[in-house]
Amino acid sequence: MTEQAVPVSAMQRLWLKEMGVGRWLLPEPPRPVAPAVNAGIPVAPETGGRLRPEADPASPRGAVSDALAALAAGRDTQTGGARPQPAAAQPKAPLHEVSGQGAAGKPAAAPPGRAMGAALRESAPTEAAAPAAAVLRGPLAPDMAGLREQVLACTACDLCQTRRQAVFGDGAFPARWMVIGEAPSEQEDRQGSPFVGRAGQLLDAMLAAVNLQRGREVFIANVIKCRPPANRNPRPEEIAACSPYLMKQIELIQPEGILVLGRFAAHTLLQTEASIGNLRGRVHTWRDGKGREIPLVVSYHPAYLLRSPHAKAAAWQDLRLAAAQAQPA
Repeated sequence: MTEQAVPVSAMQRLWLKEMGVGRWLLPEPPRPVAPAVNAGIPVAPETGGRLRPEADPASPRGAVSDALAALAAGRDTQTGGARPQPAAAQPKAPLHEVSGQGAAGKPAAAPPGRAMGAALRESAPTEAAAPAAAVLRGPLAPDMAGLREQVLACTACDLCQTRRQAVFGDGAFPARWMVIGEAPSEQEDRQGSPFVGRAGQLLDAMLAAVNLQRGREVFIANVIKCRPPANRNPRPEEIAACSPYLMKQIELIQPEGILVLGRFAAHTLLQTEASIGNLRGRVHTWRDGKGREIPLVVSYHPAYLLRSPHAKAAAWQDLRLAAAQAQPA
């Protein structure tokens, strides 16, 4: 009786091979390669023309490999064409610029898995861009004219986007007195000068009561040089971005005394969160950048006095205390 090869199913073929009777099996026909799907993927010669599992589109591993290859190459996984890039995507910096490696200008080699992960991250749509970081101001100008130009052009915080103009301050230079408020009001933002309107008129009257005049012996400024929207309270990051200008102004003006008006101004200069009621009525000491000690008195802001006339008597006491600290002309 002549031995004949018997056609069997795939499952039968597997069991027959395990039993050692593979001589009855018909030769396994080679699996055709679909050029449109697998174009550009090398065929493994050791498999008799069949694709490796990771390159076989019929296997889950093969489908994943094809998708990863398409993403890495910038092709659309559905159509095979070039995948459109999202409008918000930004070009990635070379690896040596991000990690600090590769001093010679060459990125360090990444493991294959990490390289593929980077390709996938690059291909994914990016989230909305975060708000721009504060612009560094660089060294402060060594003179008042240069410092004024820096303040007028400052973009160190978001207030630069809503202001009409920065309010540098005005008055005598050098000055016996320096009066420091909190932030520009709407009228100050329009006119470019500190303490205008009713609050400014009240301040001028207070200064005149102790024989001082704006523009002759007094320089007036604010902690914040740009108006907060809707006259809201200054935020800590805005105070931190703007206060170096004020510190430089004090250093350049070299006043004999400082009168601080308002809670936020007092907190900035004295580095405290105590209330005005606890800070007023006594003399504090301010040390400028050169170590010079200047007497400092805290009082109520003129805008508060307009709303609370009962506090004017206490403000008058503070003004007389500050006047006693300044040396005579």
